[in-house]
Amino acid sequence: MKLAAAPVPTGRSVTVKVPATTANLGPGFDTLGLALSLYDELTVTCRKAPGATVEVIGVGAGEVPTDDTNLVVTAIRHSFAAYGLDLPGLDLVARNSIPHGRGLGSSGAAIVSGIMAAKGLLEGVVDIDSGALLALATELEGHPDNVAPALFGGLTIAWTTEAGPQHKKLMVHRGVSPLICVPESTMSTELARSLRPASVPHEDAIFNVSRSALLIAALIQSPELLFAATEDRLHQSYRAAAMPGTESLITQLRSRGLPAVVSGAGPSILVLCSDPAQRLEAARLVAEHGADDWQSLMLAVDFKGATVNPHPAGT
Repeated sequence: MKLAAAPVPTGRSVTVKVPATTANLGPGFDTLGLALSLYDELTVTCRKAPGATVEVIGVGAGEVPTDDTNLVVTAIRHSFAAYGLDLPGLDLVARNSIPHGRGLGSSGAAIVSGIMAAKGLLEGVVDIDSGALLALATELEGHPDNVAPALFGGLTIAWTTEAGPQHKKLMVHRGVSPLICVPESTMSTELARSLRPASVPHEDAIFNVSRSALLIAALIQSPELLFAATEDRLHQSYRAAAMPGTESLITQLRSRGLPAVVSGAGPSILVLCSDPAQRLEAARLVAEHGADDWQSLMLAVDFKGATVNPHPAGT
């Protein structure tokens, strides 16, 4: 199919802000995700010359592509093509804070950044609603558990149907205080997924169903149940050998009654503390762990999700 020229005027510019995410949350494998108050910001401006240039400031500078093979540009192109439109010339400035390859949804954030940029650039031309945003993002990411909270914020339950990916956003109890422990090392999502077995024992599946249900209750109503609710038998133990430092620190934290789990594919750790005092205790234990390469981030739950706004002319 031949694409039509994009009806976006030269000089139109938008700014996008997308939160980091943590997926799985222990037992909710490929289903549950949480948006966090750590953000990538993007400015996209249409120009006359074809192609795309990308300036990266912060995380990923000097590492990620700065031409039209960049993942953000790919997501913008994918969104335009979905509506039969060719990609206009673009200048992008990405100010990144989300660590790459550490289980905090950096690739999902890049995809969502591009799709939200396309939504803003096409405002008044095409209406890209929430269902279309999730569908476009899932087509590129492969699964909705990270892109759903990045798009919509809060705690999300994601699932797929014949009609495409679906989500439900829930508000998190105000006492829940996330701590993210980020190591220097990285982990490939593809490698992490390859370590899962093709099948699991029936009793382990039942165990995770019960804990996932309990986790929803703990996050929205009863944070005191978070330790029991974050137990898992589906994926973390199978990946432990590939992340020995992560496994060691999680074991230490959980031995003290702290609800620590692998964040996404890892190797970062999420501690879903029930209140700010417990989070301070967890951060102290991480500092005393003797591993100098762990950074503790005391983050809030992001409730807004991705935003897109016109960029003021001349700025």
